[in-house]
Amino acid sequence: MVTNRHISGLVILARDVVCVLIWTLMLQSFQPGDFLIFQVESGFGLLRVLAVDDGTDDAVWHLAAFEDLFLDVEMAEAALENADRLTVSQPHLALTNRAFESTQVSKLDHADLTKNELSGLEKWRTSDGEVSDRSIRLLLGLR
Repeated sequence: MVTNRHISGLVILARDVVCVLIWTLMLQSFQPGDFLIFQVESGFGLLRVLAVDDGTDDAVWHLAAFEDLFLDVEMAEAALENADRLTVSQPHLALTNRAFESTQVSKLDHADLTKNELSGLEKWRTSDGEVSDRSIRLLLGLR
């Protein structure tokens, strides 16, 4: 016999499954070349996805960070119209999936990556570089 309690439990389980699926799709929706925006205490910063390595234990996110900060999302979007004028503060950062997920980001735009933009990633790969478990805010010294 199915009771209201059983139905409520199934509804909660279905909601949780849908949330996990949506979260997974959101993570997979970021591609190399994407510009991502994240919020800091008094504005917004920009990141660039260089690559995502799906390892057996945990994904590794390879990002570039920009020095430029913006008061609002519209200013960041306008700056991306001339993305070559942005100042790169960190040409390559390697983060664990947990560290990447600790800062909420949204995709603003996408553009193909150049060899120059990928040089930090290639150097990291040939030098057995480290993967950080610290958030992007901590790595950049932002709050």
